[in-house]
Amino acid sequence: MDEAREQFARLIGIMERLRAPDGCPWDREQTPSSIRRQLVEETFEVVEAIDEEDPELLCEELGDLLLHIVFQAQMAAEAGQFTIADVVRAINEKLIRRHPHVFSEARVDDATGVIEQWDAIKAAEKAGSGRERQSALDGIPGDLPALALSESLQRRAAKVGFDWPDVRGPLEKIREEAAEFAREAESGGATEEELGDLIFSIVNASRFLGVSPELAVRASARKFDRRFRKVERLARERGREPGEMTLEELDALWERVKELEAEGARCGSTSS
Repeated sequence: MDEAREQFARLIGIMERLRAPDGCPWDREQTPSSIRRQLVEETFEVVEAIDEEDPELLCEELGDLLLHIVFQAQMAAEAGQFTIADVVRAINEKLIRRHPHVFSEARVDDATGVIEQWDAIKAAEKAGSGRERQSALDGIPGDLPALALSESLQRRAAKVGFDWPDVRGPLEKIREEAAEFAREAESGGATEEELGDLIFSIVNASRFLGVSPELAVRASARKFDRRFRKVERLARERGREPGEMTLEELDALWERVKELEAEGARCGSTSS
């Protein structure tokens, strides 16, 4: 704990030095808005490190994300708004306040009860604060990635009863939207809205299945990246460039990559 305090204080001191009049020109020029994009990128890099189950990379990426938190707090302190101490104090008090089953005498039976208690305390905190929600959808950041935004909107609507009774509802909606999208695509009509409706329906089904659509698509994207790179490598081992090959030839290599991965997985499970 002492080392954690020492290193955190050192990070704050480094940021203060970087923002000082004789500090780093780039750091001094930044504003809360100018590094907003990098903050989002760092967050996704943390997620990627978690997905890759790489502790060393996760440690590094968490540090990069922490830097942005300290950076934002330093700029706020310079503007006389709040300090990093205020940030930490606020989250400490919130955690204690919203976990009365741990820090006081409240009782809950399970994780569902914890969530219900959290939501009730949160609503009570906002009551009379001038930040009351006029809609069940208030408070969802509009800049979330599209899949995460869709999931958040659906979860909020479900909390007030606007939801299918079971997964059969969204599955039927997927079939309906897929047929509509196919008709529009085949006729050459505008398909952006239909495609959006189809994806939104898939997000709804994923919610019932307990699967994060954002993480699911990211996993598929990483899988495509991994396999396509192997296709390129196989092509070059055969003295060819992928751009010189036919679709049929590339598809054959793709299937070969899948076979090799399946063989590797079987060998791995056998050896374990």
